[in-house]
Amino acid sequence: MTTEYEHRTVLLRGGEVHSPADPFATAMVVERGHVAWVGSEGAADAFAAGVDEVIDLQGALVTPAFVDAHVHTTATGLALTGLDLSSAASLAEASERIRAHAAARPEDRILIGHGWDASRWPERRAPRREELDTLTGGRPLYLTRIDVHSAVVTTALLDLVPGVRDLTGFRDGEPLTGDAHHAVRAAAYAAISPAQRTEAQRAARAHAASLGIGTLQECGGPEISSEDDFTGLLDLARDEPGPRVVGYWADLDVARARDLGAVGAAGDLFADGSLGSHTACLHEAYADHADAAHTGVAHLDAPTVASHVVACTEAGLQAGFHAIGDAAVTAVVEGVRAAAEKLGLARIRAARHRVEHAEMLTPETIAAFAELGLTASVQPAFDAAWGGEEGMYAERLGAERARTLNPYAALLRAGVPLAFGSDSPVTPLDPWGTIRAAAFHRTPDHRISVRAAFTAHTRGGWRAAGRDDAGTLVPGAPADFAIWRTDELVVQAPDDRVARWSTDPRSGTPGLPDLTPGRELPVCLRTVVFGQTVFVRPNE
Repeated sequence: MTTEYEHRTVLLRGGEVHSPADPFATAMVVERGHVAWVGSEGAADAFAAGVDEVIDLQGALVTPAFVDAHVHTTATGLALTGLDLSSAASLAEASERIRAHAAARPEDRILIGHGWDASRWPERRAPRREELDTLTGGRPLYLTRIDVHSAVVTTALLDLVPGVRDLTGFRDGEPLTGDAHHAVRAAAYAAISPAQRTEAQRAARAHAASLGIGTLQECGGPEISSEDDFTGLLDLARDEPGPRVVGYWADLDVARARDLGAVGAAGDLFADGSLGSHTACLHEAYADHADAAHTGVAHLDAPTVASHVVACTEAGLQAGFHAIGDAAVTAVVEGVRAAAEKLGLARIRAARHRVEHAEMLTPETIAAFAELGLTASVQPAFDAAWGGEEGMYAERLGAERARTLNPYAALLRAGVPLAFGSDSPVTPLDPWGTIRAAAFHRTPDHRISVRAAFTAHTRGGWRAAGRDDAGTLVPGAPADFAIWRTDELVVQAPDDRVARWSTDPRSGTPGLPDLTPGRELPVCLRTVVFGQTVFVRPNE
């Protein structure tokens, strides 16, 4: 960011500014990359003559820019620029898309695709390897399931990974999981050219900026991406305008994570897998697995978790774990508690260690999150996609267990910090849709107010990365904000009594867009990161 831009002073006026400093603010001054003042239209006149630029908001809403707390940036960009099957309604439709993509990219050394979900298809099965061989003309293809915890591939890609058939997770004719999946993923991403990778990263950052996202928290790691991918993304974010990138590297080698520029040896450090792939680790067996005793896969035990948390805390880095199943969450909680017994609870709480996804929680593990100061980095779009009485969760777990998943209201009541993200490309970058999913959770008892969800997707993301000075539009905060075209502002809460009081002017509660399902979501007009405009909607 240039010194010239950082010294520009900008007045925004004539809109609605969402700020706890003034719930009725209509104007804001930005100076040297920070919010300098927030206030009323009348007071803005005093600043107008001394600024470099005046932006007439024409009634638009200004909010803090969103933070997506869990993203796989390169994979997101590859889905945006390549083969995306997330909207395919059947195996037949997916097959036609694969055929067309292969025909359109004759020069690519490898074909990369994402997003198939056989649980939504009438055929109820994944594409078979021999089918993929035919569709691609025998070329290497790596095609991940929607949750990215399993993949189908062509024979040509398997041939690039000697010994893959002897690894755990390889079952001939079935999607790859575990070590076999990690091995083919490494081979697939190694075959992507540096130019392809940079193109994908630029596409992902540009798309995020167009949605009012100012910060992406990248969850990389040796089993997810590559060191070159991770450092290349951090370099790109430093050198080119766009959303800032906070890097997490999922590695038990804490020194390596620090050397790569990560703020934590965290993110998708796998304690287990996913529910969709039957690899999330459960206390009780899956309801729909061929093996009636199958409880998923455990990748980390409590002593390993404890050792890692101690190492990270002593190194001044965040620790964090991917934990979805209740048994995996229990292992993480037991490990963090053992670390607290060694180092002291105050040091563990101050380090703000994280748990990603944290879907299957109990009252006991929720209380432990609060006690240990763990941040729950969660993805409400998962419930929108897979919750409900007929969804994938109910299919995997049975309806009773499925209803316990993603209990955001209970987490907030216990005082557990929430940070919202997408896990893109698992679910799309979609911040207002994410807030809607939390406020209108498929299980009513788990719903939270729009205001609480908005906070989790703005200030909560900053807090999850260790900063308390950002994510709100108050003087002194970084000038990360977005401008939105939207309908009238309201206050929405699960309890109507709360909503009625919050709309009373005496409450001083700033409104937010009406996110009732069926209503159009706000449209981003401009995104600004540290005072620098990184997106302007065309023709606005």
